[in-house]
Amino acid sequence: MDITVAQLAQARLITAEDQEVPVSVTLRYTADDPLAVFLDFPAEAALHGEEVTWTFARALLDQGLRAPAGHGDVQIWPYGRTRTVLEFHSPHGMALLLFPAAALRRFLVRTYELVACGQEDVAQVVERGLSSLFGGV
Repeated sequence: MDITVAQLAQARLITAEDQEVPVSVTLRYTADDPLAVFLDFPAEAALHGEEVTWTFARALLDQGLRAPAGHGDVQIWPYGRTRTVLEFHSPHGMALLLFPAAALRRFLVRTYELVACGQEDVAQVVERGLSSLFGGV
């Protein structure tokens, strides 16, 4: 059964000109993929005018709410006491988003209510990943 937590969040997209543009995104978590969180950008906030979903570790979000975390494509860090920055890198460019930390914490708490930290079924995730890698063989 696919049990999902979804939460709309208001963020500020920081432009190359250091302007803050409001954007609504959806944070998602599913018990079927318990190690990951998903961040859905609406088409109007994406570079190519199509909805974009970023996937990254739930543990990274947890760590990034307290201290700088992540390397490479996704990095997260606190910005003052009440905000958190999420930075995404792709071959098409970079996106810098500023979130109210409380909204991210609220989402994270809801995910832990669904699947507690340390209770993720990692074997199922690995099996599903291997199956998709080898074409369901």
